[in-house]
Amino acid sequence: MTAPGANLLETLVAGALDDAAARRLDRPYADVERDLDRVASPLDALAFLAPGDRVKVLAEVKRASPSRGSMAPIEDPASLAADYERGGASAISVLTEGRKFLGSLADLESVKARVSVPVLRKDFIADPYQVVEARAAGADIVLLIVAALAQPALVELHGLAEDLGMRVLVEAHSADEVSRGLDAGARILGVNARDLTDFSLDRDLFGSLADRIPDGVVRVAESAVKTPADVAHYRSAGADVVLVGEALVTGADPAATLASFIDG
Repeated sequence: MTAPGANLLETLVAGALDDAAARRLDRPYADVERDLDRVASPLDALAFLAPGDRVKVLAEVKRASPSRGSMAPIEDPASLAADYERGGASAISVLTEGRKFLGSLADLESVKARVSVPVLRKDFIADPYQVVEARAAGADIVLLIVAALAQPALVELHGLAEDLGMRVLVEAHSADEVSRGLDAGARILGVNARDLTDFSLDRDLFGSLADRIPDGVVRVAESAVKTPADVAHYRSAGADVVLVGEALVTGADPAATLASFIDG
């Protein structure tokens, strides 16, 4: 249950943990661990997202959000992901949270079976079970949100993901969270312009924190991307990768939109 007065992030994490606990009743931890032997080894996302001459795009399969509500039905996530890959996406992010984002692990599994680039499980992960089931579903990357985790849990979950061969997108929203992410071993560090406690946006947050992310760590700018100019803004501020969701799922031609972001 969510405590009275909890912020939106706390509510989302609590719901995700409740849903994971329900799945665990049907599919115990030991069963999920056995399924790890049935999935292909993960792709190394660092190789796909490493800095280059052009900005990389992490393209998102996203039906809805708490701030926007329903955005797109996305009846065939795998087909959309294939369009993203055709448009030049370096990796695919799949929302698997079901309550507010209307996603599922089945979405991730279908996407993974269709594309040849790394796939990120984007969810509110706070329990080792969620990390293991992400790998069993084929995830190459998992998201860990610093604001949602005490430091020991962040370190534990980051280490578990790497032990399973995955990479971790560590998401920060402040200078302190960037430091905590780096201390946990982050090799891919994202700065989200959206404050997950109230879902407000600060388009300049990435630029104010980018210098705190050392060379050798992939810098990811998240949220507030609608046009090629927004991508250029983040690129000029030091982003190696830009995560884009809403602008792609609501557009008429996701592949062409994505290509314009990369070329712009």
